[in-house]
Amino acid sequence: MYVPVAKPFVGEEEIAAVAEVMRSGMLAQGDVVAEFESRFAGYCGAAHGVAVNSGTAALHAALLAAGVGPGDSVIVPSFSFIATATCVSMCGATPIFVDVDEQAFTIDPAAVREAIRPDTKAVVGVHLYGQPFDVAALARICDEADLLLVEDAAQAHGAAYRGRRVGSLGDLACFSFYPTKNMTTGEGGMVTTNDADLAEKVRLFINHGQSRKYLHTAIGYNYRLTNIGAAVGLVQLDRLEGFNERRILNAARLYRCAEESGLIPPYCRGDVRHVYHQYVVRVPDDLTLDRDAVMQHLHDAGVGTAVHYPVPIHCQPVYTAEAKGCRCPVSERLAASVLSLPVHPQVTDDDLDHICSALRSL
Repeated sequence: MYVPVAKPFVGEEEIAAVAEVMRSGMLAQGDVVAEFESRFAGYCGAAHGVAVNSGTAALHAALLAAGVGPGDSVIVPSFSFIATATCVSMCGATPIFVDVDEQAFTIDPAAVREAIRPDTKAVVGVHLYGQPFDVAALARICDEADLLLVEDAAQAHGAAYRGRRVGSLGDLACFSFYPTKNMTTGEGGMVTTNDADLAEKVRLFINHGQSRKYLHTAIGYNYRLTNIGAAVGLVQLDRLEGFNERRILNAARLYRCAEESGLIPPYCRGDVRHVYHQYVVRVPDDLTLDRDAVMQHLHDAGVGTAVHYPVPIHCQPVYTAEAKGCRCPVSERLAASVLSLPVHPQVTDDDLDHICSALRSL
């Protein structure tokens, strides 16, 4: 038996939905995309949704809509996937790296407050691994400093903060529908917002800067989602709550096993719904085995693992200049100690027995 750390699910309904689009001949952006935008935005509790072809495109277009450009800085957490920062650079702005909370792994509001500069335009908070960041604290800071708050919700479809789903909490929110996310369109993404003007700006930037056909009022990009991807997304959206509930149940089972094995299970804030895009444990310094040895042991026992993420963004070679003098010790400690275990919806009860057996044999 081998339990992979990620395993996308696509069933007959998705296949049928794609076949229907293929037979229609309307393959590119069209009515299916519009329906997906409306339904996904409604699911999040947001007024507007704009579908795009990747999570990176969502972040880039959202920052452009927010007016981020050369001469601006944007505060981002260092412990995240690199696109959180590179999309800032793609706008010609400078990412300012801040540390994360040691327990929740999400952006540290106190560090954000200290990092604000006169040229700071926005803050990107990441709902990391499926757990929302402290939205109220960050929103308060952004309001005081007149900054836009952007949710990087690429890993948090269906997560909630104080009873409200992510995607409706900041000025703009960005999702990814990559195959291993909580739901997928194959490749794809979405920007959600409650601001009609921001939504229109996003639409402008993802469609070659066209305000109407063949009239280009801005430099734009081809970031559109296809009807094919949206057809998959509509079916996956119907499955999302079931997917998330299974992830939450799997995480509860893994918590006990991880704790018994000497690993440190993930912390979940009391005011959030964590949807466990990843189930991330820490390998403590006092464990007999180091992280590499733990991963090898689990691999030999038929359990897939991964490290999300082994190098903090401020330590990446591409950001040597921007991160000069930057200190994010929590991010560095986490990068050296975190380990992801299988938690996806296709992990069965028998798989959990197998994973727990492998963990206890540590």
